[in-house]
Amino acid sequence: MSDDLADQVAGVGALAEPVRRALYLFVAAQADPVSREQAADALDLPLHSAKFHLDRLVSDGLLEVEYRRLSGRTGPGAGRPSKLYRRSSREFSVSLPERRYDLVGQVMATAIDRSMRDSVPIADALREAALAEGRSIAETVTANAGGDLERVVEVLARNGYEPRTSEHCVHLANCPFDRLAGEHTELVCGMNLHLVTGVVDAVGAAGLTPELAPEKGFCCVKVRR
Repeated sequence: MSDDLADQVAGVGALAEPVRRALYLFVAAQADPVSREQAADALDLPLHSAKFHLDRLVSDGLLEVEYRRLSGRTGPGAGRPSKLYRRSSREFSVSLPERRYDLVGQVMATAIDRSMRDSVPIADALREAALAEGRSIAETVTANAGGDLERVVEVLARNGYEPRTSEHCVHLANCPFDRLAGEHTELVCGMNLHLVTGVVDAVGAAGLTPELAPEKGFCCVKVRR
């Protein structure tokens, strides 16, 4: 499981606890940030219990904190600022096997925007956008994190491909764009190939060659060694 997926699972899993879930839904429904006292009163909870669960939601990334004097007064005698909670801007999404429709959406939106703005054929714009995105996600791995193969495998693992390394090939056991690939095979598989190519190019792995090689139970792209 990638680190990001583990964080996503932990965040969503925090809502399995009934009190925590109720507090999250209460805070998310408010127009303004709320204090511990407001949350405790609204849900008829002891203040110490509301404090514990709210802070746990913050540590899990579901809520954010700000400090503000609710009286609106400033200066000496205005009192200490209150700790207020609001819904986090972070997005949580968990799917097993891992899917990355956000990633394919980013590539396609970039390609469409480029095509409309500069009158570039959509196929060319999609290829360029996928290559660029592949290079971008490869930046998450430092140059000293093993050899070329290890770095490519790490990037692909972090993005849901579930790479399996053999003597001559890196098989990708999961397609992060599976449903779209099934409905729009040529379009999505071509984009996928360019995305993986961008990763390999960014790492500088001259001995690795991504290619389209559909095989039942695997992603349509393989990386030849």
